[in-house]
Amino acid sequence: MSDEEVEQVEEQYEEEEEAQEEEEVQEEAPEVHEPEEVQEDATEEREEEEERKPRPQLTAPKIPEGEKVDFDDIQKKRQNKDLMELQALIDSHFEARKKEEEELIALKERIEKRRAERAEQQRIRAEKERERQNRLAEEKARREEEDAKRRAEDDLKKKKALSSMGANYSSYLAKADQKRGKKQTAREMKKKILAERRKPLNIDHLGDDKLRDKAKELWETLYQLETDKFEFGEKLKRQKYDIMTLRARVEMLAKFSKKAGATAKGKVGGRWK
Repeated sequence: MSDEEVEQVEEQYEEEEEAQEEEEVQEEAPEVHEPEEVQEDATEEREEEEERKPRPQLTAPKIPEGEKVDFDDIQKKRQNKDLMELQALIDSHFEARKKEEEELIALKERIEKRRAERAEQQRIRAEKERERQNRLAEEKARREEEDAKRRAEDDLKKKKALSSMGANYSSYLAKADQKRGKKQTAREMKKKILAERRKPLNIDHLGDDKLRDKAKELWETLYQLETDKFEFGEKLKRQKYDIMTLRARVEMLAKFSKKAGATAKGKVGGRWK
């Protein structure tokens, strides 16, 4: 039996129940005691009116032959329909959830892939930078070696040239070695002083207060260095001035001594003439 036929049967049952309820209400209505003649007339009038009124034609519900209405089966079908709709909603929810999880997994995979590519690029850049630094170091070592070789050749040429000059060669070599040693000593002293002054900061573990103290200390050190630089500059200027003054005096004394010697020679020569 289809759902439409079942609904028609239910509507017919409901109409019959409503008609029965109306009849029961009419039967239960209270009776008014009137005279017998009036009651008889009223009864006759009511009967005539009821005869004149069109009566509803009630038809029994048509039930297909050979079949019976199974309300349990109808209820079961409705429950099955509701269950199917609920199952469809659950399936669609889980399908959407599964799709979201797949998209999340794909996103994580893309992130990991990009991270790996970035790490590989950084590794390649670091390797290229290391190779570049190695090339620069090798080039620098090669240039230093060539410079040292060239200086050695120049020294050898100078030694050969000076060997022909005679007895002054040994004194010249001694002076040259002494000057070279002095330059080397001055360079080493400079490196030592710079190494003492260039102290590591070590500020990674310091807090705000310690960083302020460190900045103040560095500022005081810089101020002291600038003061020393200014004082040394002034001292160098004074020394240069003193040297120039002394050199001028020496030159003047040398001129006077030459003039005095020339005058003395002239007089002596004139006397002997």
